[in-house]
Amino acid sequence: MTACIRAAVLTVSDRCSRGEAEDLSGPALVTMLRERLGAEVVATRCLPDEIQTLADGFRAWANGPLQPDLILSTGGTGLAPRDVTPEAASRVIERPHAGLMELARLRCMAKTPRTFLSRGVAGTIGRSLLLTLPGSPRGATEMLEALLDILPHAIETLRGEVQDDGRPGARAVTGRVVNHQDSGPHEPSAR
Repeated sequence: MTACIRAAVLTVSDRCSRGEAEDLSGPALVTMLRERLGAEVVATRCLPDEIQTLADGFRAWANGPLQPDLILSTGGTGLAPRDVTPEAASRVIERPHAGLMELARLRCMAKTPRTFLSRGVAGTIGRSLLLTLPGSPRGATEMLEALLDILPHAIETLRGEVQDDGRPGARAVTGRVVNHQDSGPHEPSAR
């Protein structure tokens, strides 16, 4: 059984950071994390669209005492001149993982082709997985929804808890063997 996922949510918005607009996306993500992943949300914050400020915020969470397994940001991934979240994330991501956001965009494509306007990126900072999501409540929650089924295994793997993912005849050595629902019937069950 996976230990509880520890998550942090950063809203990127000039207007929200100045108190001129209500943050709707951050709270929507917090609710989804708690209700759908059973996550413990250890931090939330709102910052302006400033590359260095955002990079410092991501790094402080990942390398500080909170050390969330999952860091989500919402906002700043579009084409507007001040949309700089992907650039900020790229400054601190140690291991990029483009496939996660590609999967999210593909899964959201049936709802709206505008999903491809998001320049969101993903990757790891130490033992934290960072996903940069769109700023609208709908865009943010649909993109997260598109990844809910694989995030627990991604977090387990990043934590070093998975030694083998259910290949035939796998024996646990340093971690545990995980048999996923998409595994074939010939594969071993979780140990």
